[in-house]
Amino acid sequence: MSIDKKRKAEPLCRIRDIYRLINDFEGVLQKNFKVGLNEGMLLCSLYTLGECSSGKVAELLGLTLSNSSKVIISAEKKGLVKRIIGEVDKRQMIFKLTDEGKKCIEAIKCDSDKILELITKIREI
Repeated sequence: MSIDKKRKAEPLCRIRDIYRLINDFEGVLQKNFKVGLNEGMLLCSLYTLGECSSGKVAELLGLTLSNSSKVIISAEKKGLVKRIIGEVDKRQMIFKLTDEGKKCIEAIKCDSDKILELITKIREI
């Protein structure tokens, strides 16, 4: 392959390598904490903000409403998130961490060496 072709392919190859690292990291989250990456990001968002509407969750996670709903439902089934009816608009659902969800995100934060390791590897790419 010519040097010119290699240069053109390099950005895509870097993205591939980053994707692989993130995928491997998700495997660690699944194994150690029984949550996927999107669920972990949901927990982190709720931990930081306290509570969120489903629309805000979708925005924060960069997902469609449909996909964020699936993530929320999965976290609810695991007992990590609870659903609260909105005070002003009874049709609105607000999501908040359960005590179990708080324990989970705090355990993930305590194990942040894996996250720092991932960030270091991404920077090297």
